[in-house]
Amino acid sequence: MQTPDPKRWLALALLCAAQFIVILDTSIIGVALPAIQVDLGFTPGGLSWIFNAYVIAFGGLLLLGGKLGDVFGARRMFMLGFAILTGASLLAGLAGSQEMLLAGRALQGVGAALIAPTALAIVMRLFGHNGAELGKAFGFWGAAAAAGGTAGVFLGGVITEWLSWPWTFLINVPLGVLVFGLAPLVLRYSAPATGRVDWFGAATITAALVVAVYAIVTTEPGQWASAQTLLLLGLAVLLLVIFLVIQAMRREPLLPLRIFAARNLALGNVLMALLGAAWIPLWFYLNLYLQQTLHLSALASGLALLPMTLTIMVIMVGLSGRLIGRFGIKANVVAGLLAMGGALFLFTQLPASGDYFANVLPASLLAALGMALGYIPVTMAAMSSARPEETGLASGLVNTTYQVGSAIGLAAMVALAAAAGTAGESEALLRGFHAAFAGAAWVAVVAAVLALLFLRSAPATREVPVG
Repeated sequence: MQTPDPKRWLALALLCAAQFIVILDTSIIGVALPAIQVDLGFTPGGLSWIFNAYVIAFGGLLLLGGKLGDVFGARRMFMLGFAILTGASLLAGLAGSQEMLLAGRALQGVGAALIAPTALAIVMRLFGHNGAELGKAFGFWGAAAAAGGTAGVFLGGVITEWLSWPWTFLINVPLGVLVFGLAPLVLRYSAPATGRVDWFGAATITAALVVAVYAIVTTEPGQWASAQTLLLLGLAVLLLVIFLVIQAMRREPLLPLRIFAARNLALGNVLMALLGAAWIPLWFYLNLYLQQTLHLSALASGLALLPMTLTIMVIMVGLSGRLIGRFGIKANVVAGLLAMGGALFLFTQLPASGDYFANVLPASLLAALGMALGYIPVTMAAMSSARPEETGLASGLVNTTYQVGSAIGLAAMVALAAAAGTAGESEALLRGFHAAFAGAAWVAVVAAVLALLFLRSAPATREVPVG
């Protein structure tokens, strides 16, 4: 029987801080973009690459990051990831040119691709001995992600208004140094697994993911049938097929195809992709509605989103473990996805002269309830059936599906919004928002149906987790 690590709760606090920082980096710079554009001379199209450089490196390297954690040791790769992230943040914060800033952002994505899967794998190894503790640990983990997303919006506004945009990157430097210094003290060393990294397979799947994400984030609305987009997506599919053939032939593949035979693992990853495809557009367009339709400032918009974050944190930390123990994974996933879909359908009715407390707050709290109920059990479904020596790989896979699903979902909803009319008068803008919310709602409903029909859940237990 596995002996619990006496420092596991301290380790969890550090790992949650790491998750907070990784998610923070995806959202903190949004408010700072106009200031960056003025200082460094970005064109409107070029400005989007401040996001894209990070997303492409992060999403493209997650699977490799998880495998490296399995082969060379999760703690070692976790610390290497923070070293890269901290150095990259310093580079971006000191950037005096567009090229230097984009290089820093891409390197931040590389660091995050090592941190995210290894941190989640360590959580599984620390708490896998006890289902009640694992549910509680996942509650803190999910709450850290939710807090990082909203804190990024809020802190981005505060820093940009009271300091300057470089501090949206430089804030990571002291945080990264602190995490890097504490990691050897609270994270137990785990011996590297025997085996080798399938570097050719890693290069192939990374290239496939990079090309796919590149195609998604660079395709303009209405251009999905363009020759460039079809060529890039076709190349991504070809690289994916080559990767799968390689994995079937290798003795020590990067992604053993047998892993998908594990209970719920394949469906868990599909549901995670759909969850991201519904949640990220919800968050993105709700923020736009608050600022562009209700004309709230960036700071006020960040404050308006805080009730969502607090709801997610309270439910994930205080209730998720108990709800999963009482009703099982399947019931929580279905209820969460239906709640999110319902909230998105309510958002399709947002008026041009809406009131935050009457029109936004109730639906946003329902959406937060949906995310809180769905995220942790979907993660557990995609992780819990993996072999101990493959937890890093399974973690990289579930992180990858969430990132890719988020990118595809947001790109699709942007296309829907553009088709409905996001340019010109405020009424056309609002129609675009409604179309995006409706599209994301149907994604959540489809995910709920898939979970209801195909997700297998262990029998619910009346045991209530302690704490």
